[in-house]
Amino acid sequence: MSSKPSSRSVKISADERTGWSSDRPRRDGAPPPANLTVHCRVLAPTERLRYSPGSLLIVVSASPAERDRFLDRLIEDRASLLSLQKVRSLLRGRVADEELDARAQELLEAAVLKRLQNRETVVLAAETLGPDERERFLRVAAALRRPRHLIMLETAREQVPEEQRAALNALRRALDAGELGREGVQTALRLGGGSAAEVKRIVFRSAPRE
Repeated sequence: MSSKPSSRSVKISADERTGWSSDRPRRDGAPPPANLTVHCRVLAPTERLRYSPGSLLIVVSASPAERDRFLDRLIEDRASLLSLQKVRSLLRGRVADEELDARAQELLEAAVLKRLQNRETVVLAAETLGPDERERFLRVAAALRRPRHLIMLETAREQVPEEQRAALNALRRALDAGELGREGVQTALRLGGGSAAEVKRIVFRSAPRE
């Protein structure tokens, strides 16, 4: 599929093989982490985005409110939509405050793993702009050979906290250059302003046979 399709529907292909690093152990005896590098296609905005069932789709934005509105509007399968904030809200009052963040992270990772093992779709609302949060989930999906995608939602500059601007600019540059493949992301899409509103549907279905 072309990076800039002429039609109004984007077909996201099924599993792509992941690159792996050497199996040689490091000096401390532990095997090196897998090399997640893949070819990343930068997509153009369209009215309908189609991803393979069982994909991991990470949605990133400097504005949690805009991110959540976008996902609430377009994700039909609410069970597939996961976030640390959602897990925290479920746990609040059930665990001690000092344990809340660690327990929420543990349960979120377990939920993502279980769904991907069952070849079920995961739409993850990322809390941060940096790669560290994404890496743990991308590694799980890569190990299970599940498709991995990212959507970045732009927001007005005045809504971006000063301390997040460097990370936002780094993510924007990496996405536009197709460099998110180094993280294991197979397709990436940047949406801002009117282009986000142009997206009418996100579906996780195989393409119909001709």
